[in-house]
Amino acid sequence: MSKATKRKHVTKEVLEELVEPEGDQFIVKIQGGRGNNLHEAESPDGQKFLVSMPTKFRRNVWIKRGDFVIVDPIAEGNKVQAEIAHILYPLQIKNLKKNGLWPSHFTDKGTSPVCTGLDNPRERSDLETNTSPAASDSNDEEEVTEEDDDIFVNTNRVHAATHRNTSSSSSDENGG
Repeated sequence: MSKATKRKHVTKEVLEELVEPEGDQFIVKIQGGRGNNLHEAESPDGQKFLVSMPTKFRRNVWIKRGDFVIVDPIAEGNKVQAEIAHILYPLQIKNLKKNGLWPSHFTDKGTSPVCTGLDNPRERSDLETNTSPAASDSNDEEEVTEEDDDIFVNTNRVHAATHRNTSSSSSDENGG
């Protein structure tokens, strides 16, 4: 199987399967990456430990702080105590909550999955305020200046210097 085909199948499996913890598997929240495909995780009882990313997910699927995963415990592990079995996305989390399999520890804290697709704070605020297009038309001039601050600037390119001919207008003002 080629790398592209493998990546396609792994991505499809991660995004589309509705998984549930089986046997001794349990759900943990990722606290952060520790390097070498190790991640610090917090269990539903508040215990923090390291989990490893299996080779099938490496370079195919990424997780970040705040994401939820299903792990298989490693009995002989001292530092690394579990291996990631499934990465949970919002649709899968919703399914687990509906089936009553979501840990109450994560629900009580009001934690929600970070991977909502609304990483831009402006998108979140627009969604929360539910502004209508008619209401935003009156503030178009203000929004344009606010949006200019958010425009990505590529720092890897040298910008050509632009010179404006302001010397004639400034000399007239200063001299006259």
